[in-house]
Parts: sequence; structure tokens; C-alpha cells
Amino acid sequence: MSALTVTPSITPELDPDFVPAALWNRAYRDRVDREPDAVMVELALVRGDGICYRHHVKVLPPREPYMALNRLYVERLLKFLLWQKGSARVFVSGSRDIAQMLASSYCMGGERAFDAEIFGGRIFPEAFTVEYADPGELSMAQEPAMALGGHLDGCRIGFDLGGSDRKCAALIDGKVVFSEEIPWSPYFEKDPSYHRAGIQDSLQRAAAHLPRVDAIGGSAAGVYVNNEVRVASLFRGVSPTDFDAQVRHLFKDLRRAWNDVPFEVVNDGEVTALAGAMSIKDGALLGISMGTSLAGGYCDAQGRITSWLNELAFAPVDYRADAPVDEWSGDRGCGVQYFSQQGVGRLAAKAGLGFPASMPLPEQLEQTQSCLKAGVPAARHIFSTIGRCFGYSLAHYAEFYDLRHVLILGRVTSGEGGAIIIDQARHVLLSEFPALAEQFDISMPDETMKRHGQAVAAASLPVIP
Repeated sequence: MSALTVTPSITPELDPDFVPAALWNRAYRDRVDREPDAVMVELALVRGDGICYRHHVKVLPPREPYMALNRLYVERLLKFLLWQKGSARVFVSGSRDIAQMLASSYCMGGERAFDAEIFGGRIFPEAFTVEYADPGELSMAQEPAMALGGHLDGCRIGFDLGGSDRKCAALIDGKVVFSEEIPWSPYFEKDPSYHRAGIQDSLQRAAAHLPRVDAIGGSAAGVYVNNEVRVASLFRGVSPTDFDAQVRHLFKDLRRAWNDVPFEVVNDGEVTALAGAMSIKDGALLGISMGTSLAGGYCDAQGRITSWLNELAFAPVDYRADAPVDEWSGDRGCGVQYFSQQGVGRLAAKAGLGFPASMPLPEQLEQTQSCLKAGVPAARHIFSTIGRCFGYSLAHYAEFYDLRHVLILGRVTSGEGGAIIIDQARHVLLSEFPALAEQFDISMPDETMKRHGQAVAAASLPVIP
């Protein structure tokens, strides 16, 4: 009982050992359904502001020989919930053994020390804890949504900060009058003045095309709470001391520099989802951006941005023991290693394209896309593999999100590669998860949204009094 064997019916060509989380979880739940002593366990993620997310599951009896299966199932579940919704306080009801197992993993010195450190003290002010609680002691679920986005009145600036470029646009009553994309390399810059100067430069370039600036909205990879930078890969090269002194309040400082106009900054994945919802005029939409990293965002059925984090780069999708390792968190099988430039680079080596190790990942992506355009079979296998892994991962995401639409974008999806990814993802869903294939559609943004959508959606975030 120490392992479950699952075999995808559609094998990702360059990742033949991929163990889809959706299939493994399905096999585990089938085993639970045959076990008369199965136990109900509930996880409650509680924030200091009173927000509480609750999730209940049935598990195998918390004793040998089942503990290894329970550990994989519940630990991966908590990992997903943390990066989807976010909290520093976790309460577990139904099993003290499972609560203790999770506490020993998500702690300093534990297997998930990275996650405990990020959520405890960096994203949220309190230390990260996992505690047992009786079912009656759990807080009531409370999941508010933020009423951000969809405001297009006045003279606005919208910006989007990526790992390889920064985009900015100027709008007058919703009409784009200026749009620009400028390369930059923020990841390993130690001096935060580099980041501030780059953002300010883009804002000034956009402002030059407006009679005045009424509001500014922005998106960037990372976690932002009340316009404070909590955790962001854009600033990974900045020391903790400089981060606290010069980065954490960067956008509040910029707001003051722009005469305290309404100024909102949120995660770029959320703005992707908002842009999609604004474009199709519908909600229940998951936006996935496959770029330097993997960004996720979600608009609920009413088209509102949620209070969730949706940092799917760190959410596990592959349960094999030797899955690729994320170089930042040290965890295995997380989405960033499959649906980003990192994923393309990893698969390019397997496909035998022979890129030198010193070649930057953006160039590897460009070369792979050129090979695809030239008809090189190895390049097609790369995007087919991504699409098949993505199809299985969408089935996993659907366990956590109410979905009517999935929108994919980002540099990895440019050109023919994006069509291959969608085609293979749909093939997986139709073959393995036919009900889901009918439940939601998968698409890419149209040309207008590709050019301006992200910046327009970002510009629409603030409310002008």
C-alpha cells in the first residue's frame, strides 16, 4: 500500500514518466471509497483579517500501511491550497496524526520549509503554524472578492512587469492612445533603484501621451497585498534588508510621486484573468500565462477578482518521486517546470536540440519556436509534451476552480506552439475527462487583447472618485 500506479492513456512524449496529479488523486479516492474505515479530514486556512478557506476530504485510515499514501495526498493538497488561496495559519480536524505530519513538514527544517517561511512572515505577518482543532472549533468559511477592475473612465496608465520586459499603455476613456514594450532584466539586479527607475520610466513615457493622469494600475509577478510587495520573483536579487527598506513600499512611494492618484497593483495572473473576463464579458475564468514563469489568475462567476493568490507556479501537478525540481522553492513537480520558458528549456535538452547551457532561456524559447516554424520534429514534440501535461493539469485545476473558460497566453504560446498546446490539452481532456471537456473551453486571446489586454485591464483596476 506504499504506492499507487497510474498510467496516462496519452503519454507526454518527452516526459513519459509524468504522473498527473488528477489521475493519482482519482486512484487514491477510488481506494478510499473501498475502505470502510476511511476518515473525514478538514483543512481550514485562516488569515488574520478573518478570511477563512475550508476544504474537506476523505482519507485512508491514518495508520500503517496507509500513511505514505496519506502523506502524499494531504501534503500535496495543502501545498496547492496554500499557493491557490494563501494563509499562515492552518487548522486540521479529523486526524491528529495527519495534523502532526503536516506540522512536521511545513516548518523550519521540514521538507516544506520554503513554503512555511514564505507564508509565515513574508506574505503574512504571523509565523506559519499547523495545528489540530476539533471540527466544532474551526472558523466559518469566509471568502470575499475584491471589486477591482472594469473601470475605464478618465485618463489612465496601465503597466505590466514581466521577467524579460515591461509593458505600459495610456488610455483615455478606455481607448488606447499609446502602448510600449521595453526589455529589461530585473531578476538578479541587486540594486532596487534599477526596478524603480525602470517602472518610473515607463510611467513617464505613457503620461507624455495624456493630458493628465487620473489613475494608475499595474500588474506584476508575485504577491501584493494592499499595494505592498510581499513576495515577488522580480526582486529575487535584492537583499532582505534592501527589500524591506526600498521594495516593500515601492508602489506606495510611486503613488506619492504621482500626486496620490488612485493606484492599484495586483498579481499579473489576476490581471490576465480580468482581461479575459472583460474581453468575453463572462466569468468563471482561469487565466494562465506561460512566460518567464507560470502565472495564474481567476475571475469568479460574477467576473470579480478574488482574494486568492493563484500562484500556480508553485502548485504541484506531477506526483512522480523524481519530478523536476523548482530551482527557487526546491520542490518537485510544480507547474513552473512544465508551463514556462523553464519548461521549454528543460524539454529542449530532452529533445536533443543541443542548445548550449549558457544560452538564456528566452533565447532557447525563440530558437525552439524558430525550429517549430522550420518543421523540425523535435520542436513539435516539445509543445506537444507541454500540451499533454497541461491537459492533465487542467483536470487537476478543475478540482479547485469553478471553470467555464481557460485562457492561455504568454511567450511560450506564441505562434504555432500555442495551437499545439491547446490541441493536445483538448485531446487529453476528451480522452480521459470527457465531462470536463464539455464544461469549459480553452482559448488564446485575440490580437487586440494580445497587444493591449493586460495593460488595459491593469489600467482599469483603480476607481476614480
